[in-house]
Parts: sequence; C-alpha cells; structure tokens
Amino acid sequence: MTTPPPHAGDTPRRTQPWAIVAFGFLALAIASSGRATLSLLMPVWQREFDWTSSYISGVGAAALVVVAIVAPFAGRLVDRKGPRFTLNLGLGMLGIGCGIVALMNGKAMFVIGYGFFCALGFGIVASHVVATAVTRTITHRPGVAVGTATSGATGGQFVIVPLIALILSFASWRWCFGALSLASLALIPCIRAMMPGASADTARRGKDGSSFAQDFAFILRRPAFHALFWSFLICGFTSSGAIETHFLPFADFCGFPPLQSATAYGVLSLVNLFGMIGAGWLTDRVNRPMLLAAIYTLRALTYIILINLPGTGIEVLFMFAIFFGVVDYSTVPVTASLAASHIGIRVMGQTMGMISAGHALGSAAAAYLGGYLLDTTGSFEMLWLSSLWLLFGASLLALLVLAMKPSAPAVAA
Repeated sequence: MTTPPPHAGDTPRRTQPWAIVAFGFLALAIASSGRATLSLLMPVWQREFDWTSSYISGVGAAALVVVAIVAPFAGRLVDRKGPRFTLNLGLGMLGIGCGIVALMNGKAMFVIGYGFFCALGFGIVASHVVATAVTRTITHRPGVAVGTATSGATGGQFVIVPLIALILSFASWRWCFGALSLASLALIPCIRAMMPGASADTARRGKDGSSFAQDFAFILRRPAFHALFWSFLICGFTSSGAIETHFLPFADFCGFPPLQSATAYGVLSLVNLFGMIGAGWLTDRVNRPMLLAAIYTLRALTYIILINLPGTGIEVLFMFAIFFGVVDYSTVPVTASLAASHIGIRVMGQTMGMISAGHALGSAAAAYLGGYLLDTTGSFEMLWLSSLWLLFGASLLALLVLAMKPSAPAVAA
C-alpha cells in the first residue's frame, strides 16, 4: 500500500519544536541586547554629544511607545503568517535600525534609527510572538518550552552585554551597534532555511478568521485580559523601564565602574534565564495566579536592596542582580499560559500582543520618568519607591484571576 504524501503544512512539523525554541531564543537575545545597549551607552553619549539623560531616555521611551503600538499587530501577524515570516520581518527592521545608530552623527539619525526602525524590530521580535509560536506547537505542558525560548530575552545578555562593555574599553561605541546590526541580518537566512513556514491551520486562520477589530473586542470582553494587562503594564514599568533602562546608569551614579556594572547586569541576565525556565516548569504544575502573585511580591522586595545600594560595596550590587534576576522575566511564561487558558488559544497572539503593549507602555513611563527624576532631583529614589508599591498592586491583580473561569479547559490549570 502506498503511503499518501504528507500535507504541505505537516512536513516541517517534526522540526518545529526545536527550531522555534532555538531561533526564538536567539532572536530575542539579539533584540533585548539592543535595548540594553541603550542603557550602557547613555553615559557615553552624554559625554560625546552633550545630550541630557532626559533626551536619551525620552527617545528610549518613544521607542517603547512604538513597541506598544506594534505589539498587537505583531501578535496578529504570528497568528496569521506564522513565526518564520514574523521574526524575519522584525530582524530586518532591527538590522536596519542598529546600522543607522552605528553611523549616527546627530539627534535626527538617533530618532530614526533607534526610535523608529529599532523600535519596530523590538515590537516584532518580542516575547509574546515567541511564546505564542511555542504554545501553538507544543500543546502538552508547554511551560518549560515557553520559558526556555523566551529566556533569550534576557539569557543572551549574559554574554552580549559584557562583550559590548569590553568593546567600549578599547574601541568606539559604534562597533557595538554595528555588531548588533550584522547579527540581526545574519540570523534571517538561518531562520528561513531551518524554521518551518506557516502551518495549514495558520494559513486557514489568515483566510477565514475573524477581523482584527472583532478579535480585539472579544479580548476586551474577557475579565482575565484586564487583570493580566494591568499587571503586565506594572511588570514593564518595574523591569524593562526601570531596570533595563536605568540600572547601569544608576550603578554609574553610585560609582561602580562600567565593566563591573555590566558584569552584574550579565549575572542578572543569566539568573533571569534560569528564573524563566523555572517559572515555566512551575506553570505546568502549580496554581498559576498564585505563582504570578508570588513573583510580583518577591520582585517588590528586591527594590529594598536597590534603594539602599548607594554607599555599599560591589557585593550588594551583585546580590540585587541575583535576587532580581530570579523574578524578572519569569512573569512571561505564567502570563502567556493564563492568556491561553483564560482568553483562548485561537487569539493568543493578538491577546499577548495587546498585553505586551501594556508592558511597553509601562516600560516607556519608567524609562522617561527615571531620566526626568535624575535631571530634576539628582536621584533615582522616587523611581525605585514607586516601583516597589506598584508591584504589590500587581500581586493583587494576579490574585483576581483566581476567581475567573478558564475558557480553554484543555490547557493546564
């Protein structure tokens, strides 16, 4: 008996799990390192171009607003076109943007390169895109796979950010963004060759599915969306906005040398990697709203260490890096799992895009606020205190999900 040929959408499915996890990790590592490099180079640009903290933070905040606008459409794109097309589009934008920043000689090129092209790349090469792709591919206990793939958003920085700091010690900062541009563009043909294209189900959703506006309205009607959106907005304020943008400038403000500060940030990123994988493992096994609330509460407590950092030694800097790393991006696999189960796998990409837009808006607020407070008060203390109390609010929002009924019982509770 002759075996019928496989469906066009089925042939690559055997390679999907490892390809999506591996290339999702690498793409997020490059994109997140581009965002972290802004923080590392802020003092350098202040000295070379005579730019203020408020200006650089303002462009960083504007980029995050662009990320917030792009995020729902990027989620929709992965729902309809698949991860290969979506990630390659984002990497292309990121490569162009980093190249422009590497060649910039004034404010206009910085705004165009970082505030527009890089921002588009950050919005498309994002955790919600990768988390959606992995969840659709690995249906049985996807937590560890989601945690592993999305840990590229921080794990890659363990190597890349200290390398960039090392480059700064003997070469121009322009080499930093030039290397990021080349890495982004080099990954595109690798993804095209090894990651499968859109499945038959994805293609069918693109032709027969509901419109963006209809799914948008459906998502807004789900109570779980609002709890996850506002808690993730606070997550963005207290992670990407406050720490990713201002941790290295704050360490410089406290008198720590750039290489020590960048190494501490690298340690934070390495611990973050294991924190995300651990949170993914727990997501499949424990009460998820309680887990999310615990993560936010523990993150709040780490800010007490940060508030008391000035005047201390290098060991306190590394202690904060370790403790914060455990509870930094570990919210991602838990939030993604709750979005899939309480809102629905059919619209997971768009849902996570909308939730991630809140994360970006929170990040933008903290990115700008930190620079403004430093210029006006000469201190980051108010930023750290506001982050601490907001995180307790996020814990309460996570607990509200306990009373909400899942819409997809097949997903692990």
